[in-house]
Amino acid sequence: MSAAGDRQGEPLTIAQLAKRAGVSVATVSKVVNGRADVAPATRALVEDLIRRHGYRRQKVAGPAALLELVLHEVRGPYPTEIYRGVQRVAAEHQLAVVVSELGGSHTPERGWVEGVLARRPIGVVSVFSGPTGEQAERLRTRGIPFVLVDPTGEPGHGVPSVGASNWSGGLSATRHLLELGHRRVAVIAGPEHLLAARARLDGYRAALDLAGIPLDPTLVRVGEFHILDGLKHTRDLLRLPEPPTAVFASTDGQALGVYRAAAEAGLRVPEDLSVVGFDDLFPSQWLTPPLTTVRQPLADMAATATAATMAITLAQGMALSRSRVELATELVVRDSTAPFRG
Repeated sequence: MSAAGDRQGEPLTIAQLAKRAGVSVATVSKVVNGRADVAPATRALVEDLIRRHGYRRQKVAGPAALLELVLHEVRGPYPTEIYRGVQRVAAEHQLAVVVSELGGSHTPERGWVEGVLARRPIGVVSVFSGPTGEQAERLRTRGIPFVLVDPTGEPGHGVPSVGASNWSGGLSATRHLLELGHRRVAVIAGPEHLLAARARLDGYRAALDLAGIPLDPTLVRVGEFHILDGLKHTRDLLRLPEPPTAVFASTDGQALGVYRAAAEAGLRVPEDLSVVGFDDLFPSQWLTPPLTTVRQPLADMAATATAATMAITLAQGMALSRSRVELATELVVRDSTAPFRG
């Protein structure tokens, strides 16, 4: 029977997979459940059979009452807000939340998927990260749906995702500074390989273009989403022959670095330098002065009708009304921006 013909039939049980592979049921069970003690060639053979024929989970081996939350790193307020949103939805469905931390990487390591298969969660919510194509295929063949939150790149076809309107956020942040009369507006962008960072930078460029202001490449700096990057790049910007009078930082963390660099240079915020951040995370409103920033609905991105609910809906065998959801951002004006003094 051809592979195409096999895919038209019913998915195979562990016993049927074992018979086709010429191995024991125990060996196939180990592969299905992510156990490491299987020879690579045998694992590849069983995985190929699962990919081509499908796998029918036995009722006695149903998924655990878990929702897996994958975070690229557990540091700062961002993951806390995401966890709260996922936990709220999980509790409504009598589910526990297990957290995987990727140590700062945006792609899970090679052995990550074995752990997920062993835990057998009903679904996976992956934040600011995403499985490789091979990992995604292994989750799919085991009937474990996954949803991307704030994806780092363009989601693959058919992969559900939830994000924020980063482009609109970058546009509104920059437009706010332009409307205050600033013409030398710098931007500290995030890593170029991240979709959110590129979108925020594109929003900045669009605002300048709409205002008829030429883009000055010396005012565009690219770094990481960290405080030290805000500090380092602002120090460089303030050394320019014509320094900026305003800075759009792509995260609130970068904005903290901007504040520090301004203080080192003897400048006051906002009298000498206006600053806008992005995220509206604690402690932005408690800074001196309170930070003008773009509010990103972080907790909501993983709450009702979004990522966690989408994963649960798929686990229940129901279709999604929308596979890609984009939530609105909002400019929150506080005291870190002021009219250009000339």
